[in-house]
Amino acid sequence: MAISELAPLLFFTLVFLSIAEPGEPSVFADIKQGQDADKEPYVGVNIGTDVSHLLSPTNLVSFLQVQKITHVRVYDADPDLLKALAKTKIRVILGVPNNQLLAIGSSNATAASWVGRNVVAYYPETSIIGIAVGDEVLTTVPSSAPLLVPAIESLYSALVAANLHTQIKVSTPHAASVILDSFPPSQAFFNQSMVSVMLPLLQFLSRTGSPLMMNLYPYYVFMQNKGVVPLDNALFKPLTPSKEMVDPNTLLHYTNVLDAMIDAAYVSMKNLNVTDVVVLVSETGWPSKGDSKEPYATVDNADTYNSNLIKHVLDKSGTPLHPELTSSVYIYELFDEDLRSPPISEANWGLFYGNSTAVYLLHVSGSGGFLANDTTNQTYCIATDNVDSKTLQAALDWACGPGQANCSEIQPGEDCYQPNNVKNHASYAFDSYYQKEGKAAGSCDFKGVAMITTTDPSHGTCIFPGSKKVSNKTRQVVNSTVSSGAAESSRFFVFSSNRRRAIDKALGSVFSVLFSFLLAIALWTPS
Repeated sequence: MAISELAPLLFFTLVFLSIAEPGEPSVFADIKQGQDADKEPYVGVNIGTDVSHLLSPTNLVSFLQVQKITHVRVYDADPDLLKALAKTKIRVILGVPNNQLLAIGSSNATAASWVGRNVVAYYPETSIIGIAVGDEVLTTVPSSAPLLVPAIESLYSALVAANLHTQIKVSTPHAASVILDSFPPSQAFFNQSMVSVMLPLLQFLSRTGSPLMMNLYPYYVFMQNKGVVPLDNALFKPLTPSKEMVDPNTLLHYTNVLDAMIDAAYVSMKNLNVTDVVVLVSETGWPSKGDSKEPYATVDNADTYNSNLIKHVLDKSGTPLHPELTSSVYIYELFDEDLRSPPISEANWGLFYGNSTAVYLLHVSGSGGFLANDTTNQTYCIATDNVDSKTLQAALDWACGPGQANCSEIQPGEDCYQPNNVKNHASYAFDSYYQKEGKAAGSCDFKGVAMITTTDPSHGTCIFPGSKKVSNKTRQVVNSTVSSGAAESSRFFVFSSNRRRAIDKALGSVFSVLFSFLLAIALWTPS
């Protein structure tokens, strides 16, 4: 037999051999807690306290553990909270309020006392990893700017004296406005009036291996540049190449605003000859409610932004300028701070209300339960909008074929056949695969044509696999592809799910033998 005659058979066999059992999802909450843990990018949360009925420190820590939150930033050193955090392995960045800068920046003894009282007294039982000195000092209290670096240096010296300077980093969060001409990122630079502070600060960060903390809000970039910056770019939504932002100097394509803001910070540092300091996003988020002047402060947009933000960090894809560096981020914020002054959005940045109920249900797959504020755990996988039918059909074919999704309900005459279009059929198949894989990381992607939603896509008598309405009957795996809109029905081989692993194993052995047999024939030539 000629090799050309065997090619289709060999290809068919190789395809099946290449279908490996999905690996274990990367569990965000299980990132090792040793000294090297923070070399992996992570998502933390900011905890503000302008809340009417804030949880007690003990209950707050229990809540953090339930949500599998591993990193927090607090704006002040609360001794009761620091005690409650002991032996939890939750990593903490402590804040020094702006009103304490004068005392600490003017006196080494005061700085040493602060470190002794708020750090040494709790470390290492409480895992303190950083000190955030002030907050947006250069833009909110510029009169304190001359004290900023001295305060940081004094606190660092106190850490050196306590032999904690390698474990605990000292920095200060900046507003995005310290950088001018932030787009295109290649033209960004620090505000010249602040360079007298920024340069020695960056030199300190470089010398001590500390990050540049930046509070970056694509929400404000969008609001200030409506008509120029599309909403989808701000929300990390998938974009066609024509909608991506392109830096004309580097020709780098930016699919989201946050990456552009981070790269603007890297370029600004490079302009001051600092190239070894990483960016830590100390605040970012999206408000879920606003007044009439803030129509884009909605639950849907907040959910989309924070869900996509978490996925973006977990993907570890870096930025266009630095694909090798993925910045860790702290979401602003854990709770709605209802005591905040107007505008309305100021009180509505939280993932949770003060009573710990969710403001909205994040759709985050494969995060190891991190920020599991979807208490029902009801998420679904559906096809995204504006995807061409050919691409969608290819993904549908894979889901119903090699992906072994249960596609029987989208056959002609079945409950989910109507509406008879590729998007509807693909959504059902995607959700079947997603649920079958236990909502594992990457199981709702299909090369970017699928998305996770908390809205039940079931309609009429068509009940999606992820719906709570589905009975506990044995799931079925359908080993066939479906051509959307085809009039003829397909043949199916239906297997009970409790036999799937045995069948998969047997099939693997069969295909291994078949491949070896075909390869031997292909290589054999008669003498």
